[in-house]
Amino acid sequence: MPNTKQQKKRVRSAARQRLENLRYRSTVKTLTRRLEATVAAGKKDRVEAEHRELVRWIDRAAARGALHRNTAARRKARAARLIGPSPPPAPAAKPRRRLGRG
Repeated sequence: MPNTKQQKKRVRSAARQRLENLRYRSTVKTLTRRLEATVAAGKKDRVEAEHRELVRWIDRAAARGALHRNTAARRKARAARLIGPSPPPAPAAKPRRRLGRG
C-alpha cells in the first residue's frame, strides 16, 4: 500500500504504463495471427504488407520496452520463416585476384 504522495503517483503511472504495454503486446499477437491466416489463405499480395506492419509493431514494442529485444528478434525471425524464403540477391561481381608479385 502506498504511503507517500510519490508512491501513490507511481502506482497510477505504473498502471497507465502497464495498460499501454499490454496494448503493444496484444497488437503484436493480433498481427501475428493475421499474418498466419493470410499465409494459410494463400493471399500472396497481402502477405508482404501484413509482414511489414507486424515487423513495424514489433520494433515499436521493443523500443519502448513492452517486449524484450531478444523476444522481438525471435518473433521477427518466426514471421520471416512463416512467409517463406525471399528471392536470393543477385550475385555481385567478384574482384579478380592477381597472380604473382607485382
